[in-house]
Amino acid sequence: MSSPAAQSKSQGKAEKVPGVRFYIIRNALKEKASGGAAGPGDKGGIPIEAIQAAEAEFHKMAEDYPDWVESLIEELLENYRRCVDTPEIRHEKIAVIHDIAHDMKGQGSTFGYPLITNFGDSLFKCTHKSENCSDNLVELIKAHVDGMKAVISGRVAGDGGEIGREFMASLDKAVEKYAAEGDE
Repeated sequence: MSSPAAQSKSQGKAEKVPGVRFYIIRNALKEKASGGAAGPGDKGGIPIEAIQAAEAEFHKMAEDYPDWVESLIEELLENYRRCVDTPEIRHEKIAVIHDIAHDMKGQGSTFGYPLITNFGDSLFKCTHKSENCSDNLVELIKAHVDGMKAVISGRVAGDGGEIGREFMASLDKAVEKYAAEGDE
């Protein structure tokens, strides 16, 4: 004869394990974001006016993105120049470039410039070990900055089509060239 626990399990009832409790917690945030009830007795979600205001602000930021990202590109360019004319502080300047690249790789696609994300991601990866302060790395940084500058000055949004593919091909060539020369 089987045990009472086995019998209850075979009848579709879960076996109780002493000392173990399972909690199923309702995801109220998910409900709020999808327009469902915000809480007990609350009939609303996010007001449509708030969503529209947020969207309008986002679109304004997207329109202004090329203008304010130019200041980041200028900051990259200034740090590149310091790498060239003061090699003794390259380590420090490459670390700053790395941090700026991190921000740019996260912002570009958000505001409709995935090429900036691609350049930023590549720059971020090649500067992740700022103890490598070779002349080749400095030239590779310059190739990235030049590419970003071309994307923004040309307002090349989206994937850029043929021009975007050419930008990415030239970046790939620069990475290949300076990485290969760095191995010598």
